[in-house]
Amino acid sequence: MVSIIVPVYNVENYLAQCLDSLVNQSLQDIEIVLVNDGSKDSSGHIMEEYARKFPGKIKAFHKENGGLSDARNFGIDKSSGDYIGFVDSDDYVGETMFEEMVSLAEKYEAKMVICNIQKVDQEGKITQKLTQIPNMPERIALEDHFSVFADLSYFACNKLFKKELFAHKRFKTGVHFEDIQLIPQLILECKILAQTQNFHYQYLERTDSITKTHTEKGLDILKAVKDVESIFEESEYSHQKNELKNFQIFEGVYSFLAYVAFVKNEEIFNKMVDELAVFMKERKIKIQDILSYSRFGKNYLLSLPLKKKIFYLLFFAGQKKLIRKML
Repeated sequence: MVSIIVPVYNVENYLAQCLDSLVNQSLQDIEIVLVNDGSKDSSGHIMEEYARKFPGKIKAFHKENGGLSDARNFGIDKSSGDYIGFVDSDDYVGETMFEEMVSLAEKYEAKMVICNIQKVDQEGKITQKLTQIPNMPERIALEDHFSVFADLSYFACNKLFKKELFAHKRFKTGVHFEDIQLIPQLILECKILAQTQNFHYQYLERTDSITKTHTEKGLDILKAVKDVESIFEESEYSHQKNELKNFQIFEGVYSFLAYVAFVKNEEIFNKMVDELAVFMKERKIKIQDILSYSRFGKNYLLSLPLKKKIFYLLFFAGQKKLIRKML
């Protein structure tokens, strides 16, 4: 059985589409674990309606607001499946997503299966395709292809997990960027990964979402990387130093700077830049390492859109004032 955990918080306009995509899965042996994380709109009522309509498939729970990690952890504790998937309550998935991913997990005895993501607008039009692991087979032996540890995008929602991966691990609560903190740790518990090139996961770009203020919470990215580093050193892959460094560059430098780019407060911006300088110095990450970093065999910086490329190049050249004008 697959347990699909859906944290729910103030998504009354989108929840039905999400739940319709789950109750209509071609895989019949599923349970949908809905966790209402203290919603203030009618999301809780919508959940209950679906639970009454599909009593054999849906479990509905209500709890006080504790954040995304807390809701996911609650769902894990309430799950009875051999496999676990996570779906955000304003997104939706393709009809055959979990059937194919379970099939791959069983075929290759993989503890984690990954599918592609596509961004869609509210009319269902595809706005961007996000291929997760290009140019690799369905079955990936981690020891032979350990570059995926550094190259992978660490979303929880496009992956299927063997439940045993969560025997001693949970999403870290009270922090942001919990996926970056946990999913790499789970990868390190896997010998075999599996993937499908199908774009099963539909990430909804909402027109009504209020632009989030980018603040010092972005420093949680660096903290997440530090947490992963400590687990990495204890893992069977601890000798893969180059891939650890690439992970540090991708998440700790590029992903972190992608967040910092939207920090409007100059004082906070400068503080975060200073923290990054310390992070790089402690890990002996040089500018040349960053400029030459390749992801899936291609130079990452050269693969970016022009505006992002200029932002990074100005930053690495130490041109803070030009960056602030650009932003």
